Amino acid sequence: MKNMRAIFILLLILIFSANTTFAYEIFLPKEKKTIMNTNYAFFIGKTNRDVPITINDERVYIASNGAFSHSIKLKNGENRIIIKSDYKTQIYKIYKNYPESYLNPELVEFEPQTYIVKKDNTPLRSTPIDYGMNRISHLFEGTNLLINGSKGNFYRVMLSKNKEAWIQKNAVEQTSNNVNPKFITMNSETFKNASKHIIEFTEKLPYTIDETDNEIIFKVYNPVASEDSVYTINIRKPKNYTYDTLLHKGVYIFKVSELPKPEKRTLEGLTIVVDPGHGGTEKGAIGCLGDYEKDINLKIANELKNILCLMGANVIMTRECDGNIELDDRVKLAKKNASNLFISIHLNSIPDVKFDVHKNKGTSVYYYNKNSKKLAESVFDSVTNELNTRKDGIKTASFAVIRPTEYIGILIEVAYMTNPIDSILYSKPEFPRDTAKAIAEGILNYTTTEE
Repeated sequence: MKNMRAIFILLLILIFSANTTFAYEIFLPKEKKTIMNTNYAFFIGKTNRDVPITINDERVYIASNGAFSHSIKLKNGENRIIIKSDYKTQIYKIYKNYPESYLNPELVEFEPQTYIVKKDNTPLRSTPIDYGMNRISHLFEGTNLLINGSKGNFYRVMLSKNKEAWIQKNAVEQTSNNVNPKFITMNSETFKNASKHIIEFTEKLPYTIDETDNEIIFKVYNPVASEDSVYTINIRKPKNYTYDTLLHKGVYIFKVSELPKPEKRTLEGLTIVVDPGHGGTEKGAIGCLGDYEKDINLKIANELKNILCLMGANVIMTRECDGNIELDDRVKLAKKNASNLFISIHLNSIPDVKFDVHKNKGTSVYYYNKNSKKLAESVFDSVTNELNTRKDGIKTASFAVIRPTEYIGILIEVAYMTNPIDSILYSKPEFPRDTAKAIAEGILNYTTTEE
């Protein structure tokens, strides 16, 4: 009787172990009942590779490490999604919300009125949209604007007879003061590795910055005096450069600086900020295996710091442990330390789920300003060649940490956490160091290669 009882208990243990071993885990969606306004529901998780899984009777591809991702097209309203394996069945109820259709607001025109900017670093945009690559400058508090129209949440800014811009309504306020800015002087000074350009007015005025292949074009506008009053300075671009705009009362100081040139193949004389993306409660993307992007970012960043220091660079970390740090604080840290380069490290996810989720894999590098494109290209080539990842592209994006022009900034998405094949790569113990070595090599090639 005792033997029978022991055998029965053993069988229960084996059955429980089998179910535990072979049961899959779903990490996204986080809730079994949820509302989405996307066309597809995205599922990621892990399981035993030998156990087949279906989602609404569609066979799921499982990578060699058990990672999987799969998307299901949603119909409007409630969707019942069934996930099955030999050992486990789960039901998700996802309600596809009807997104509000985009309404294109009408343009309302009126006689020019004088407004002032309420705070520093206010974006002046080329279109009345609050995102994307449409920033043409960042205005200072107290800047005088002539506004002659509105569209949705934006005012139309009159810069000159042939140029207009847009600014958010809540960023400005109307003034009854009698504003009559007048031009005083304009001059330039050239130094060994920098140049300084000054335009002085009696009041603060709007400005724009544009770039061609060979020049930076700095313009200040005075539409109050005349719709044709545009003051332009054309500045020759150095090889690797940064620039900064200062305003004191009505005096604009526009500085262009060339990066220090290290001797031989070193990074001596350069200050580099290494930025592990996310941290603390900001976990970033979640991977197929349940891991968090913030942790992998930090491992890569710590390895990169060590390698860059050995190459002679002065390295500053935005975080050295798992803690929260705001985007603005990362930028302030870089500016405070007069950094030359800013390297933000991330792993990617799929923001807008498409049907074939497995096509989203590999490495991409983002930049915002034209002065950062060459660094983006160099690091992209180095990382994709070293890690043998799919070339997902060199792209532009308006990320807060790479927008400043005072340093050369890029953001690296090394691999996709939401792709099962990429998860095999980033799960390897040597991945952080291999990635760091590749990034460092890309930086070195950028700073030392002669044109």
